[in-house]
Amino acid sequence: MFNLLYNILQESAELWLAVAPYLLLGMFIAGVLHAFLGQNFIGRHLGGSGFKSILKATLFGIPLPLCSCGVIPVAASLRKEGASKNAVLSFLVSTPTTGVDSILATYSLLGPLFVIFRPLAAFLTGITIGVFNWLFNPEKEKKVSLHPHPPLPSPFRVKEIFRYGFVELAEEIGKWLLVGVVAGGILTVVVPQELLTRYLSQPALHFFIMLALAIPLYVCATGSIPIAAALIGKGFSPGAALVFLIAGPATNTVTLSFAYSKLGQRAFYIYLTSIIAVALLLGWTFNLLWQGLGGNVELISPRGRVLPHFLTLLAGAILFLLILKGFFKTRRDTGAMKYELYVPDMTCKHCQMTIDNKLKKLSGVKQVMVNLEDKTVGVDGDLSLEEIEQAIQEVGYTPERKRE
Repeated sequence: MFNLLYNILQESAELWLAVAPYLLLGMFIAGVLHAFLGQNFIGRHLGGSGFKSILKATLFGIPLPLCSCGVIPVAASLRKEGASKNAVLSFLVSTPTTGVDSILATYSLLGPLFVIFRPLAAFLTGITIGVFNWLFNPEKEKKVSLHPHPPLPSPFRVKEIFRYGFVELAEEIGKWLLVGVVAGGILTVVVPQELLTRYLSQPALHFFIMLALAIPLYVCATGSIPIAAALIGKGFSPGAALVFLIAGPATNTVTLSFAYSKLGQRAFYIYLTSIIAVALLLGWTFNLLWQGLGGNVELISPRGRVLPHFLTLLAGAILFLLILKGFFKTRRDTGAMKYELYVPDMTCKHCQMTIDNKLKKLSGVKQVMVNLEDKTVGVDGDLSLEEIEQAIQEVGYTPERKRE
């Protein structure tokens, strides 16, 4: 048993060191996108129900580093501001499927062919789902009414790059990155090498196994990478791994529940069936492409290990400390505050920090405490409860007054 645990720890540590330098670089780029692009810019371009809004939603979503949980409040806010169902569905699938952080991490563990094909897969999936909903679930076009916000001064933008990239994003993906790395280590050690070659030799069967794993599982775009790498190492085809990389981040019980409750039953079925169909088709295409290139293993092999060992160790330590910091944040008691609200759709660190940042900007606020575990928000200051409720609603959430 000790040897088994040691081997799992060793394999997980190797995966962590391989992905860490590229993930840190991606987190910095993500911070730049967040500080200089921002949600307001995206919202102004997603009104209307035609193909143009679908295309924009897909293109905007691809580089943004939001997981399938973090994207939900953003998608809800865009919908509330007037974005079409088509655009919201496209954004909902293209955003968590990839991002600048996961693209670089993909290169480190899965090689150059996946780096090219994975964003392409996110683009095609987003376009397909948006177009299918446009054709089979039409809606009347809505006028978009947005209130532009002035850009932050440059010094604040620079600070926001590091706050978002290395604090908020580290907290957002940390848990699922650790889960993905450990799962990859377990798969590498536990799954027998001959399992696929002896018992599951049909490549088509690999695709459906990946779908069965991916649809109910919550895994972010980055956390899915070490799992996919480990599965390829055990004999799964690269195309089957791509099926997991597409369907895993885009489908889980939380996302599917949001699509069903907020966008309607027909949109839900279009969303789920489109992801399944497109993932299978692209997985099959990826295998054909790779085989057409001679089945060169170098095209799907890790690239992160070419970096100096001391650099990977340093990056691995920094990334671990950033994520560890998020786990040991002091629990906040909102009950002692002047106002306390219950926010049921606050589900992740991204939600917590979005509400926290919004409320701290209100005039008269002295202190804000946001408790993610209890889904409560406490505010102390010289302002009304209605002002607090309106601010929370403006960032896409639904505050409820706690009953005495």
